[in-house]
Amino acid sequence: MSEEERIARRWFEQGWNERDESVVDELMAPDVAGHMAHGRVEGIDAFKQVRAAFLAAFPDLRLEVEEVLTAPGRAAVRWLFTGTHTGEGFELAPTGQPVRVRGTSWVHLRDGQIAAGWDTWDMGTLFARLREVAAE
Repeated sequence: MSEEERIARRWFEQGWNERDESVVDELMAPDVAGHMAHGRVEGIDAFKQVRAAFLAAFPDLRLEVEEVLTAPGRAAVRWLFTGTHTGEGFELAPTGQPVRVRGTSWVHLRDGQIAAGWDTWDMGTLFARLREVAAE
């Protein structure tokens, strides 16, 4: 396994699934830039706020790594996000709705840390559907 794949897998398994915030501090470069569906997130603290919102809204959130492709200093990860919307977050009351969404994350690594990332998934449709369920 390449160093890029090891870092990518650790990011998802420990940083998200095991909820180990120390992995976020260790694996993110201080000047990290995250490009997400809702906009750009700059810095570790800003990322932690986004992460906390997801974990609050989906307390049982899991990100299963389905495939990792690497090149020197880069990794592309195809993942499956599953969880149940049972918590507060994103200005939505809990719906109890189970979710299952596939996406990809492309990361650039520098000195063993994530320096930039691009997440590609349909976050807008997910939250639109949750708003519909909440309105019913």
